[in-house]
Amino acid sequence: MDPAEPMPRQEPPAMRASDQDRDEAAQRLQSAFAEGRLDDGEFDQRMRAALVAVTRPELEKLSADLPDAAPRAARSVALPPPGKYAVAYKSSVRRGGRWRVPRLFTSLVYKGSGRIDLRAAELTEPVTTIRAIAYKSNMDILVAPGVRVEMDGFGVSKGWSAEEEWEGSLPHDAPVVHVRGIAYKGTIEIRTRPAGTDSGGTGLSGTGGPGQLTS
Repeated sequence: MDPAEPMPRQEPPAMRASDQDRDEAAQRLQSAFAEGRLDDGEFDQRMRAALVAVTRPELEKLSADLPDAAPRAARSVALPPPGKYAVAYKSSVRRGGRWRVPRLFTSLVYKGSGRIDLRAAELTEPVTTIRAIAYKSNMDILVAPGVRVEMDGFGVSKGWSAEEEWEGSLPHDAPVVHVRGIAYKGTIEIRTRPAGTDSGGTGLSGTGGPGQLTS
Protein backbone atom coordinates (compact mmCIF):
# COMPACT_ATOMS: atom_id res chain seq x y z
CA MET A 1 0.00 0.00 0.00
CA ASP A 2 1.25 3.45 -0.91
CA PRO A 3 2.09 5.32 2.33
CA ALA A 4 0.42 8.38 0.83
CA GLU A 5 -2.91 6.58 0.50
CA PRO A 6 -5.33 7.06 3.42
CA MET A 7 -6.04 4.06 5.61
CA PRO A 8 -9.42 2.47 4.87
CA ARG A 9 -12.03 3.55 7.36
CA GLN A 10 -13.19 0.83 9.69
CA GLU A 11 -16.79 0.85 10.85
CA PRO A 12 -17.21 0.46 14.61
CA PRO A 13 -18.75 -2.84 15.69
CA ALA A 14 -22.51 -2.90 16.15
CA MET A 15 -23.73 -2.36 19.70
CA ARG A 16 -24.73 -5.63 21.32
CA ALA A 17 -28.35 -5.92 22.46
CA SER A 18 -29.28 -6.31 26.12
CA ASP A 19 -32.14 -8.35 27.56
CA GLN A 20 -34.03 -5.08 28.08
CA ASP A 21 -33.52 -4.18 24.40
CA ARG A 22 -34.99 -7.53 23.36
CA ASP A 23 -37.93 -7.12 25.77
CA GLU A 24 -38.72 -3.66 24.41
CA ALA A 25 -38.55 -4.96 20.84
CA ALA A 26 -40.94 -7.77 21.73
CA GLN A 27 -43.40 -5.28 23.28
CA ARG A 28 -43.27 -3.18 20.13
CA LEU A 29 -44.04 -6.23 17.99
CA GLN A 30 -46.90 -7.23 20.30
CA SER A 31 -48.46 -3.76 19.99
CA ALA A 32 -48.15 -3.87 16.20
CA PHE A 33 -49.73 -7.32 16.12
CA ALA A 34 -52.64 -6.21 18.33
CA GLU A 35 -53.24 -3.24 16.00
CA GLY A 36 -53.33 -5.51 12.93
CA ARG A 37 -50.08 -4.24 11.43
CA LEU A 38 -48.56 -7.74 11.43
CA ASP A 39 -50.28 -10.97 10.46
CA ASP A 40 -49.84 -14.25 12.33
CA GLY A 41 -46.85 -15.43 10.31
CA GLU A 42 -45.01 -12.08 10.39
CA PHE A 43 -45.52 -11.72 14.13
CA ASP A 44 -44.30 -15.24 14.83
CA GLN A 45 -41.22 -14.84 12.63
CA ARG A 46 -40.22 -11.42 13.97
CA MET A 47 -40.75 -12.41 17.59
CA ARG A 48 -38.46 -15.41 17.22
CA ALA A 49 -35.83 -13.23 15.53
CA ALA A 50 -36.08 -10.61 18.31
CA LEU A 51 -35.54 -13.19 21.03
CA VAL A 52 -32.26 -14.39 19.51
CA ALA A 53 -30.99 -11.03 18.19
CA VAL A 54 -27.39 -10.29 19.17
CA THR A 55 -27.06 -6.63 18.17
CA ARG A 56 -29.25 -3.54 18.32
CA PRO A 57 -29.29 -3.07 14.53
CA GLU A 58 -30.85 -6.53 14.23
CA LEU A 59 -33.66 -5.44 16.57
CA GLU A 60 -34.09 -2.08 14.85
CA LYS A 61 -34.48 -3.79 11.48
CA LEU A 62 -37.37 -5.92 12.83
CA SER A 63 -39.44 -2.85 13.73
CA ALA A 64 -38.19 -0.28 11.21
CA ASP A 65 -41.60 -0.20 9.50
CA LEU A 66 -43.58 -0.02 12.76
CA PRO A 67 -44.56 2.89 15.06
CA ASP A 68 -43.17 3.12 18.56
CA ALA A 69 -45.05 1.10 21.16
CA ALA A 70 -46.72 2.89 24.05
CA PRO A 71 -44.96 2.36 27.38
CA ARG A 72 -46.23 -0.75 29.20
CA ALA A 73 -47.39 1.29 32.17
CA ALA A 74 -49.49 3.56 29.95
CA ARG A 75 -51.06 0.59 28.19
CA SER A 76 -51.88 -1.09 31.50
CA VAL A 77 -53.81 1.93 32.78
CA ALA A 78 -56.06 1.88 29.71
CA LEU A 79 -56.97 -1.78 30.11
CA PRO A 80 -59.87 -3.00 32.29
CA PRO A 81 -59.23 -5.28 35.28
CA PRO A 82 -58.47 -8.83 34.17
CA GLY A 83 -61.42 -11.19 33.96
CA LYS A 84 -61.00 -14.62 35.51
CA TYR A 85 -63.44 -16.76 33.50
CA ALA A 86 -64.55 -17.53 29.96
CA VAL A 87 -67.48 -19.97 29.63
CA ALA A 88 -69.34 -21.15 26.54
CA TYR A 89 -72.40 -23.45 26.45
CA LYS A 90 -73.08 -24.79 22.94
CA SER A 91 -71.39 -21.68 21.56
CA SER A 92 -67.91 -20.22 21.27
CA VAL A 93 -65.66 -18.19 23.50
CA ARG A 94 -62.92 -15.84 22.26
CA ARG A 95 -60.28 -13.84 24.09
CA GLY A 96 -57.65 -11.98 22.10
CA GLY A 97 -55.94 -8.72 21.26
CA ARG A 98 -54.93 -6.49 24.15
CA TRP A 99 -56.28 -7.88 27.39
CA ARG A 100 -54.93 -8.46 30.87
CA VAL A 101 -54.56 -12.04 31.99
CA PRO A 102 -54.80 -12.74 35.73
CA ARG A 103 -52.57 -15.17 37.57
CA LEU A 104 -55.30 -17.83 37.26
CA PHE A 105 -57.70 -17.88 34.30
CA THR A 106 -60.37 -20.54 33.74
CA SER A 107 -62.03 -21.41 30.44
CA LEU A 108 -64.85 -23.95 30.16
CA VAL A 109 -66.41 -24.91 26.83
CA TYR A 110 -69.35 -27.32 26.58
CA LYS A 111 -70.18 -28.58 23.07
CA GLY A 112 -68.66 -25.53 21.42
CA SER A 113 -65.26 -24.04 20.64
CA GLY A 114 -62.77 -21.78 22.34
CA ARG A 115 -59.78 -19.63 21.44
CA ILE A 116 -57.66 -18.02 24.14
CA ASP A 117 -55.07 -15.80 22.43
CA LEU A 118 -52.26 -14.64 24.73
CA ARG A 119 -49.91 -13.37 22.02
CA ALA A 120 -50.70 -9.66 22.47
CA ALA A 121 -52.01 -9.96 26.01
CA GLU A 122 -50.42 -8.60 29.17
CA LEU A 123 -49.47 -11.42 31.52
CA THR A 124 -49.82 -9.85 34.96
CA GLU A 125 -47.64 -12.42 36.74
CA PRO A 126 -44.41 -14.26 35.85
CA VAL A 127 -46.37 -17.53 36.00
CA THR A 128 -49.87 -17.66 34.50
CA THR A 129 -52.09 -20.70 35.03
CA ILE A 130 -54.79 -21.48 32.49
CA ARG A 131 -57.39 -24.00 33.62
CA ALA A 132 -59.02 -25.34 30.47
CA ILE A 133 -61.96 -27.75 30.27
CA ALA A 134 -63.27 -28.86 26.89
CA TYR A 135 -66.32 -31.16 26.86
CA LYS A 136 -66.96 -32.40 23.31
CA SER A 137 -65.24 -29.20 22.21
CA ASN A 138 -62.07 -27.91 20.60
CA MET A 139 -60.04 -25.22 22.33
CA ASP A 140 -56.92 -23.44 21.05
CA ILE A 141 -54.56 -21.56 23.37
CA LEU A 142 -52.15 -19.29 21.48
CA VAL A 143 -48.91 -18.10 23.08
CA ALA A 144 -46.17 -15.85 21.76
CA PRO A 145 -42.72 -17.26 21.02
CA GLY A 146 -40.50 -16.79 24.07
CA VAL A 147 -43.10 -18.06 26.52
CA ARG A 148 -42.32 -21.30 28.31
CA VAL A 149 -45.34 -23.63 28.28
CA GLU A 150 -45.91 -26.22 31.01
CA MET A 151 -48.79 -28.68 30.77
CA ASP A 152 -50.60 -31.29 32.79
CA GLY A 153 -54.04 -32.78 32.85
CA PHE A 154 -56.13 -35.51 31.26
CA GLY A 155 -54.80 -36.97 28.01
CA VAL A 156 -51.50 -35.07 27.77
CA SER A 157 -49.29 -35.88 24.77
CA LYS A 158 -46.06 -34.22 23.76
CA GLY A 159 -44.01 -35.21 20.73
CA TRP A 160 -40.81 -33.99 19.12
CA SER A 161 -40.77 -30.91 16.93
CA ALA A 162 -38.23 -28.64 15.27
CA GLU A 163 -39.02 -26.06 17.96
CA GLU A 164 -38.24 -28.23 20.97
CA GLU A 165 -34.49 -27.57 21.17
CA TRP A 166 -35.09 -23.82 20.75
CA GLU A 167 -37.75 -23.79 23.47
CA GLY A 168 -35.40 -25.57 25.85
CA SER A 169 -32.89 -22.71 25.55
CA LEU A 170 -35.28 -20.01 26.81
CA PRO A 171 -33.87 -17.94 29.70
CA HIS A 172 -34.70 -19.01 33.23
CA ASP A 173 -36.80 -15.88 33.77
CA ALA A 174 -38.94 -16.33 30.64
CA PRO A 175 -42.67 -15.91 31.32
CA VAL A 176 -44.41 -19.21 32.03
CA VAL A 177 -47.90 -20.29 30.97
CA HIS A 178 -49.01 -23.40 32.84
CA VAL A 179 -51.96 -25.11 31.17
CA ARG A 180 -53.97 -27.48 33.32
CA GLY A 181 -56.44 -29.13 30.98
CA ILE A 182 -59.17 -31.72 30.81
CA ALA A 183 -60.48 -32.67 27.37
CA TYR A 184 -63.37 -35.11 27.09
CA LYS A 185 -64.07 -36.12 23.49
CA GLY A 186 -62.38 -32.92 22.44
CA THR A 187 -58.98 -31.24 22.20
CA ILE A 188 -56.99 -28.53 23.93
CA GLU A 189 -54.03 -27.38 21.83
CA ILE A 190 -51.30 -24.88 22.61
CA ARG A 191 -49.85 -23.17 19.53
CA THR A 192 -47.86 -20.12 18.51
CA ARG A 193 -50.09 -19.60 15.46
CA PRO A 194 -53.69 -20.47 14.61
CA ALA A 195 -54.28 -23.83 12.98
CA GLY A 196 -53.60 -23.82 9.26
CA THR A 197 -51.02 -21.01 9.32
CA ASP A 198 -47.97 -23.10 10.25
CA SER A 199 -45.29 -23.71 7.67
CA GLY A 200 -41.81 -25.07 7.60
CA GLY A 201 -42.06 -26.65 11.01
CA THR A 202 -42.71 -23.41 12.89
CA GLY A 203 -45.29 -23.06 15.60
CA LEU A 204 -46.61 -25.57 18.10
CA SER A 205 -49.23 -27.64 16.38
CA GLY A 206 -50.12 -30.91 14.80
CA THR A 207 -51.73 -34.03 16.16
CA GLY A 208 -49.58 -35.52 18.85
CA GLY A 209 -47.18 -32.58 18.59
CA PRO A 210 -45.72 -30.48 21.37
CA GLY A 211 -48.15 -28.64 23.57
CA GLN A 212 -51.18 -30.74 22.77
CA LEU A 213 -53.69 -31.95 25.32
CA THR A 214 -56.17 -34.32 23.82
CA SER A 215 -58.57 -37.02 24.92
